Amino acid sequence: MAQDAADAKSIKSSPSSSDNESKRPPLPPRRKGSTDGGSLLQQVAESKPTTAVSSIDISTLSFPDGSRGTFPTNALRSVSTPIGGGSSRHASSPSQSPHTSAGGDFAESMSVMSFAPTMRPAGDLASLVAGEMNRKSRAWMLLRSQSATVQPFQNTQPGVSDGLAGFEREFDDIPDLTVEGITDDDRVALWKSKLKHYMILSSAGKPIYSRHGDLDLINTSMGIVQMIISFYENAKDPLQGFSAGNTRFVVATEGPLYLVAISKLGESDSQLRSQLDALYMQILSTLTLPNLKNIFANRPSTDLRKPLQGTESLLSSLADSFTRGSPSALLGALECLRLRKSQRATITNTFLKNRNDKLLYGLIVAGGKLVSVIRPRKHSLHPSDLQLIFNMLFESGGIKSGGGESWIPLCLPAFNNRGYLYMYVSFFDSTTTTAESESAASPSPPTTNTTTTNTNPEEEIAIILISPSKESFYDLQQTRDKVSHQLTKNGSLALIKAAVLAGRPKISDIAPPPPPPSSPSSSATNTPSISHFLYKSRANVQFTMSTLDHPSFKGLVPRRRLMSLYQQLHAQMHTRHSHLKVLYSVGEDAASLAWITPIFEFYCVAGPNVSRQAMTRGANKIIQWAKKEEERLFIIGGGVF
Repeated sequence: MAQDAADAKSIKSSPSSSDNESKRPPLPPRRKGSTDGGSLLQQVAESKPTTAVSSIDISTLSFPDGSRGTFPTNALRSVSTPIGGGSSRHASSPSQSPHTSAGGDFAESMSVMSFAPTMRPAGDLASLVAGEMNRKSRAWMLLRSQSATVQPFQNTQPGVSDGLAGFEREFDDIPDLTVEGITDDDRVALWKSKLKHYMILSSAGKPIYSRHGDLDLINTSMGIVQMIISFYENAKDPLQGFSAGNTRFVVATEGPLYLVAISKLGESDSQLRSQLDALYMQILSTLTLPNLKNIFANRPSTDLRKPLQGTESLLSSLADSFTRGSPSALLGALECLRLRKSQRATITNTFLKNRNDKLLYGLIVAGGKLVSVIRPRKHSLHPSDLQLIFNMLFESGGIKSGGGESWIPLCLPAFNNRGYLYMYVSFFDSTTTTAESESAASPSPPTTNTTTTNTNPEEEIAIILISPSKESFYDLQQTRDKVSHQLTKNGSLALIKAAVLAGRPKISDIAPPPPPPSSPSSSATNTPSISHFLYKSRANVQFTMSTLDHPSFKGLVPRRRLMSLYQQLHAQMHTRHSHLKVLYSVGEDAASLAWITPIFEFYCVAGPNVSRQAMTRGANKIIQWAKKEEERLFIIGGGVF
């Protein structure tokens, strides 16, 4: 600038010089800022070079889920101040006039800049290079503590995003035409509104079973299904399944039977196929495989509904358990009642000491959970067979409605699908009375000689004695009386009842939340990070789970939503050619974790804002607890004779 001024003076003093035209013209003098603050344009021109894009401050706030939000602030202040509290380069001093100070601050606030390590950001605006970047403000910590308490599916709009619209009416019967005001169109509309269907028909197209609708309603649909399946069989390319919109059709062919599952609940093909296998096993438990083959070998167009008459309730209760969501069916495992090792050993030893020579298997079951089992050394019960027994006892209600004592011929397909075993069932409770000694002399096996008052299936306790001899009713009855007397005498029956009433374990007892925050900057909450879990012991083929009394899982629809999430995790972990060991998934409604090792399978669900670190800590605590409590949670070996 000094050189330019000198050149300008030289030009003025020598107007006749020959190199005047080669000289640059003089620069105009810089106008000084006026004391009245001047215009905004003048103030901007006088400020240092800037990247001004707005006349407002932009504050950024990070949320726990990783997203960020920006918030405008109209305060006319400097973007940053020195750590020591001193004024920055362009901050106003007390000697400056108010107008000049305001103008300088306003011009400075128009700059977007990064901060040096010696500067700290004002408010919640975080610097990309600030030395205290990881330090969270009180507002952030408060937001974090509040968002971490959001429970799974808390913000889910029923029927909008989860596909469960109308699930509350899923198990309502479709009215007959005899009901006043009901037309065929109404019945068809109700049938189509169901989210899940099971159909069983013969290869000749004869309807055998349908979960929803009577023969008049489903006859046409089954005919179409039979035609489609037959078309692919004739082409030597059996139909496995297909999709139509958001509906999945899965087909299983078992000899002369076609079994079809139609689902809008998002289940995988393997899950639906295992459910169809269970329905087929239920049919075999009534007929046995040789009888089923003989029926269709002689007459392929036989109506199988007559031989199966009276078992529709068993098929429907089994199908409904799949529709509601069955952890046992999903994991292919049994749930056991939690008892101390010494208490379970006492029950098993009592069972073994009082067994009869005609006894093949003996079980004590409480609310669908296995308490004790005794078996021959070279034989074991398959979980699918036990699932059929539990369905008969605790789901269909057929046995209990007939009284507390029953004698049932039964085929256990996984044990032997070619013959029958004979099952003696008796229920205990506070009003159960032992059988009279003279009942052994009665000419025929009684169907009822006890009375019970329990109405909650989850609190019912039953003894199940299975024998290969159809003449062993009274022998098994005596065994039941002896076992019942000894269990009552040594207090084991009371312990079983107490364990049933205690229910499933609570996560707050297994993995308690961190202690309350000692300072406002702490983000600890009084809510456990994990809301629900499933744990399967692969060696024992048994599982345990936390209580479903959590506020997020009370009711039919919330529990189905939870099971849908578990089914998705299970399908992803067990996909063919998949080598996943750990899967962590975050959605808008919940976060979930799956972990599989050769020893266990673990699945858990938490709120959508729970961090991965917190969820991992909770999962480790639960797995450590399961390993520590293994002999209480699972039956290892059982009683062997």
